Amino acid sequence: MIDDGDHIAVAVSGGKDSMLMLKALAAFRGFSPQKFTLTAIAVDLGFGADFMPLREFCREIDVDLKIVPTHIGEVIFKERREKNPCALCSKMKRGALVNAAIASGCNKLALGHHADDLIETFLMEMLYNGKLNTFSPVTLLDVKNITVIRPLIYLREKETIYAANRLSIPVIDSLCPADGVTKREEMKELVKSLTRRMPEADERIIHAVMNYMGKK
Repeated sequence: MIDDGDHIAVAVSGGKDSMLMLKALAAFRGFSPQKFTLTAIAVDLGFGADFMPLREFCREIDVDLKIVPTHIGEVIFKERREKNPCALCSKMKRGALVNAAIASGCNKLALGHHADDLIETFLMEMLYNGKLNTFSPVTLLDVKNITVIRPLIYLREKETIYAANRLSIPVIDSLCPADGVTKREEMKELVKSLTRRMPEADERIIHAVMNYMGKK
């Protein structure tokens, strides 16, 4: 995922996953055989989030931070009044991240998706869109000439929670009106239900997805 001379934009929302990823990459930077630089990028969706904990965290780990102001929240919830806002929000947020990364001179963009996100995205694509698809550990965006990497892709969510708590990593609460009532939350509940009935069902889905992607 990381090559010598990379300038990596680290997408940070303030949640446990992205904050842990930033902490891990900052630590890895100190002993990695590949020399690389980091810039943290946070997209302000316009919900009034307090980014001070993130600013202080970035100062502690010696990483530059750029906060990108947007009107994404207003567009989605006030102008368009989206019933299922997550897909559009994700697309707009990703565009803002990519543009900010390129403007900062970065050639890679790190996203904090973990293995549970992989499962949930796979199920959403299959059940809602009729496709066998999910995200890859490494993806080249040809149009923008920037590579997206997902350093936490093999970690389970319970492992990121444990690590974030163990390291006392600060977390910024989500102020999104749709938080907790999304299609992704439905998939979380579906996976829990499957795993209660069939132990290790979640692990088998991960292996199946990995095998499928390895053959593509």
